[in-house]
Amino acid sequence: MPSGWPAVNYSQWQDTCDTLHAHTQVLGKLAAGLAPPEPQLQHAALRLTARGWETLPLPAPDGSGALVVGLDLRVHEAFVEHTSGRMERIPLTTDRAVGDVTTDVLGAVAAIGGPVEIDPTPQEVGWTAPLDADHEHATYNVSQVAEYFEAASRAAMVLAAFRAPYRGRSTPVNAWWGSFDLATNLFSGQPAEPPSPDFIMRNAMDAQEVAVGWWPGDGRYQQAAFYAYAHPAPPGFSDGTLQPSAARWQAGLGEYLLDWDDVCAADDPHAMALEFARSAFRHACAVCGWDAGLAASAEGHPPPVN
Repeated sequence: MPSGWPAVNYSQWQDTCDTLHAHTQVLGKLAAGLAPPEPQLQHAALRLTARGWETLPLPAPDGSGALVVGLDLRVHEAFVEHTSGRMERIPLTTDRAVGDVTTDVLGAVAAIGGPVEIDPTPQEVGWTAPLDADHEHATYNVSQVAEYFEAASRAAMVLAAFRAPYRGRSTPVNAWWGSFDLATNLFSGQPAEPPSPDFIMRNAMDAQEVAVGWWPGDGRYQQAAFYAYAHPAPPGFSDGTLQPSAARWQAGLGEYLLDWDDVCAADDPHAMALEFARSAFRHACAVCGWDAGLAASAEGHPPPVN
């Protein structure tokens, strides 16, 4: 593409995407089990770093310090790193099944930080094989992973720039292992009724918020895109006209979308994607009746640094 931003087409890399997604779930299960609980399940979120997907420092199960578990998408290894300097590495290769990698990662955690048990049931995906017994997902194409990582890194910088000036409560740019997306959530400070009583919804969506994120596509929508939604979304939320003109409401997903292909074709992809994020938030604040000062702060009024 003219911009140099890489194309991401889910239908072309689905097998590798699903395998990588399953690997991230192992990291997420460890974070959910070891980190101190936070509102909106923030303790279970991962981060996209210069290496790939990583947990924040987690308490070692044996009380010996802290450890980080991650997927290094530059050298294509899973790793477990302890604050003492001890480290275990597990290769991510073209023919290694998720079940084998999961077993090795848990073994590495036990070796340097003490044994831990996770619920191996995958979450928010279309398959049911437990992570430690998943031999269905074993495709890992190095070049496809590299293209994904470059695209995700570009998207993460857009989301970080969007979030930066906001003066209300917000999340970092989280890497979510259930839905395999990147997102930042901006909150109004008001509570909200969760959309359903299940564990994730009643804990993750109990506050009024606007979420802006990016994902590389999935079985429902087979192309990468930026997205935005509000919770709760009042009548009229879906009627907005967002910028840029390529942005649109996707009723099936209940979100505004800006396709990655449109972003990559722009003269300035970063600026185009940032315009979408700000436009979506501006619309959401107006329709949802957020405080005008909070809404303005997301666009740098007043500026974050004088």
